[in-house]
Amino acid sequence: MEQPFSAAAEPRSPRPEPASLLRDAASRDAVRSNGAANGAPNQVPAAAEPPDDGSGDVLLPAIEWLAGSDEPAVRRAAQLEFLGKAWDGPSLRNGRCISALLSGQQPNGGFGVHPYSKWTGAHWRLVSLVDLGVTASEAPSMVDAAATVLDWLHSEQHRSRIQTIHGLTRRCASQEGNALYACTRLGMAADPRVAKLASDLMLWQWPDGGWNCDVDASGRRSSFHETLPAANGLREYWLATGAPDARASAERAADLLLQHRLFRSSSTGRPIDPRWLKLRYPAYWHYGVLPALLFLSRMGLAGDPRARDAEDVLRAKMMPDGRWPVEGAWCNPPGARGQTDVIDWGRHGPNDFVTLSAVRILSPRFVPPAGSGTAGSPS
Repeated sequence: MEQPFSAAAEPRSPRPEPASLLRDAASRDAVRSNGAANGAPNQVPAAAEPPDDGSGDVLLPAIEWLAGSDEPAVRRAAQLEFLGKAWDGPSLRNGRCISALLSGQQPNGGFGVHPYSKWTGAHWRLVSLVDLGVTASEAPSMVDAAATVLDWLHSEQHRSRIQTIHGLTRRCASQEGNALYACTRLGMAADPRVAKLASDLMLWQWPDGGWNCDVDASGRRSSFHETLPAANGLREYWLATGAPDARASAERAADLLLQHRLFRSSSTGRPIDPRWLKLRYPAYWHYGVLPALLFLSRMGLAGDPRARDAEDVLRAKMMPDGRWPVEGAWCNPPGARGQTDVIDWGRHGPNDFVTLSAVRILSPRFVPPAGSGTAGSPS
């Protein structure tokens, strides 16, 4: 077992403020928030009018800011995905977040708690690590951590609790889905235990295209919370293996979300849950428009007109300086009572991780101005 990496302070020049990177008043006007984020909780904010080319100069301040992030994983993502530059910076393990996520690993691969312990178990750490682009070659001990997650999910104790009622499997598919996502990104798709996660998820999928763990549910509606992580995992598995059934399953789930324009009730048209409109990171198992839009973007479906309402929400929340804020958190910060993460990812104000997701969603239509030296590259 490799020893946890201790991050050293990296001398860096001051990070530029994005306000100084706005190119002109027209760009500033295009991204100016209308303040709707502070309105009534059930109100969907009106979007700032996007420029003619879909994004244009509007994303440049955010991209420049991300490229100057204190977190190497964020800097690398910005350089590779949006600026088309090779990464020659420090190991991602030098970063505050990666170092914390890898710290405390035990000889058995775990972190001294149950793999699913919220939010410090191996299950959650792995999802955050692969989200930030860490690979098994950069942190080989992640494969050992994944083994503890797979052992738990395939244990008799765990599987004995799975119920099938009226022909529908009632399963918290976010567990298998997040594990499938992390393990596949770690290069473990050929592992029979990982393949079993994928086949089980496809077997358990409900007729409407989603998943649900509610034993009292009628079977007419799936849970968005359980559906998105499962679909995300199946998408990764399809990309890694080419399995057409995994792709079809992910597409069915995507269509379920799109039928609801990602957050609207089919009967009233109102937001199903106003919390889904909040920009939070990480999502863990929680549904929201930010992770849903990112999934659709990676499925090549961000241009679907049924996603426009959610994209308008995202555009409306862009700050005047071109960044995006985090709006609360699903966990308590380290050292607090209750369920805590090993990292404080941020609770308010401009946020690297939310901004990175937002740019990834909008960048497929990003057309850099001539001579800028940038090149859009969707994640």
